[in-house]
Amino acid sequence: MKPFLFLTLSLSLLLAACGAKPAADDFSVLPQENRPNIVFILTDDQDAKLGSMEYMKNLQDLMIARGTSWDDFLVSTPVCCPSRTSIMRGQYVHSHQVVDNTLPDGGFYKAKETHLEDSTIGVWLQAAGYNTMFMGKYLNGYPYPDDRTYFPPGWTEWYSPAKKNAYDGYDYVLNETGTLVEYPPYEVNYFTDVMSRKAVDFINRYAKQDAPFFMYLSSFAPHEPATPAQRHLDLFPDAAVPLTPSFDEEDVSDKPAASMHNPRFSEKDKYYLNKTYRNRILSLQAVDEMLATVIHALEASGEMENTYIIYASDNGFHIGQHRLGAGKTTFYEEDIVVPFIVRGPDIAASAHIRGALGGNIDIAPTLAELAGVQPPSFVEGRSLAPILRGEPIPQDWRTGFLLEIYNGDDPNVDSVMNLPFLFSSSAWIQPLAQKQRTLFGIRAEKYMYAEYSDGFRELYDLSADPYELQNLAAAAADPAVLEELSNWLADFKTCGGASCRQIDSKENPFK
Repeated sequence: MKPFLFLTLSLSLLLAACGAKPAADDFSVLPQENRPNIVFILTDDQDAKLGSMEYMKNLQDLMIARGTSWDDFLVSTPVCCPSRTSIMRGQYVHSHQVVDNTLPDGGFYKAKETHLEDSTIGVWLQAAGYNTMFMGKYLNGYPYPDDRTYFPPGWTEWYSPAKKNAYDGYDYVLNETGTLVEYPPYEVNYFTDVMSRKAVDFINRYAKQDAPFFMYLSSFAPHEPATPAQRHLDLFPDAAVPLTPSFDEEDVSDKPAASMHNPRFSEKDKYYLNKTYRNRILSLQAVDEMLATVIHALEASGEMENTYIIYASDNGFHIGQHRLGAGKTTFYEEDIVVPFIVRGPDIAASAHIRGALGGNIDIAPTLAELAGVQPPSFVEGRSLAPILRGEPIPQDWRTGFLLEIYNGDDPNVDSVMNLPFLFSSSAWIQPLAQKQRTLFGIRAEKYMYAEYSDGFRELYDLSADPYELQNLAAAAADPAVLEELSNWLADFKTCGGASCRQIDSKENPFK
C-alpha cells in the first residue's frame, strides 16, 4: 500500500510560481489519500463482437471473472490515431483535430505540432506524483525521422519503436527514454514479450517507492499482419469467423455503395477471411500471457490490492460482415464496440454494466478521477469511475454517443477505404482502393443512425436487428424521427468541452 499523499497544487499555481501565464483549461491535482496504481492495457484493432476475447483464457479468468465489463463501450472514430488521441485527451476527434493516421490531417506530427501532447493523461498523472511508463505503439508516424529519441511530456519512462517496423513483432529499434536500442529478429525479441518483461521490471522497481505508478501498455496485436509468436502457431486450428447473419450478408441493397456492389464471397474469399481471423486470435495469445504476467508481478510485489487494471482497444474490426472484407472505418457494431474491462479496488467481480453508453473519450477522465485529478475543461468525456464502483447510473447519463469519420480537409472529398479486396500469398487481405465519404452518426442504446456526406443515411434498430441487416432509413423510418436525429447530430458535430455532455444527454428521439 502506498503511504498518504496530499497534493493540492494545481498546475495553475505551479505555472504562476514559475512566472508563467497558466492556460484557461488547466487541470487540478486534488488532495487524496493512498493514490492507486493504474495499469492500462490497450490492444490494436481488437473486436468485442466476433469472439476474440473468448480465446483469451487469462483475460477471462483474471479480468472478466474478477472485474467489471462495460458491454456497450464505443469508439467515436474507428481509426487508430484519432482514437488513440481521444483516449489520451478525453475529446472527440472534431475537437482535437487528429482526424486521420497521416499528414496533413492526422498522425503524430499533427498531435505534436498542435501541442496536444502538452496535456494528456500522462501529463496529468505525472503532476499528481505518479511515476509513469509508456510502452508500445504510440501515434502513427512517430517519431520524427531527424529526432528519433524524442518522447512526449508526461512520461518518466518511455519505450516505443523509433526505427523499422514493429507491427510484425520482430526487428525494430526502441526509443528507451531517449536511447535507441536495437532488437534483432530473434524469437526472444518478439515485441509483446519484450513489453511483458519491461512491464514486470517497471513494477518491481517502482513498487518499492512511495509514489504510485501509472503504466500504459500499448500492444500492436492484433493489428495486421497479426504475426503470432512461434510458440502459438499451432493453437486453435479450427478458429474461424463466426457465421452471423451479417457475414456475407444476403441482401445489401440498402447498404452504402461500398457494400452494395460487392459480390458474395467465394470459397477462396472465405478461406482467407478465416485465415486472417485465426492469425488475429493467435497474435492475441502473447497479450493474454502478458496480462497474466503483469497481474502475477503485481501480486508478488504486494501492489495488487491497490491497483486498477483497465483493458481496452483503440477500435474494433470487421471480417466479412455486410460483404466487407477485413478492416474498420465503418459505424457497424464490429468496428465501434470494443472490449472494456476493469479490475481493482471496489470493482465488483463478474459484473457487467448494461444500459449505459461508455466510450473512448471517457477513459482519460476515468483514470484522472481514480488518480485524484480534476481534468481540464476541454475534456468532453465522463468519468466512469462511480458506475464502475457500483453507484447507480445517473439520470442525466448520455443517451447518445457521437460517431465521426473524416476523409481529408474537405468533408465532401472522397478518400480510400479498405473494403473490397484482392488476395496474396499472405494471410492478410490486401484491399482495393474504394471511395468512401466522410460520415457522422449517433450510437444510442438501441439504435445507430449515420449520415454520409453524399446524402445517404443508415438507421438500425439494434434491439430488433442486432446484426444491422435492415436499414430503416431506406425503408420505413418516420421522417419526423429522421429529422430530429439529423438536428441532434448537427449539434453534436460542433460540441466542445462541457457542451458535449449536455448534447449527449438529450431526450432520446426513439423513446
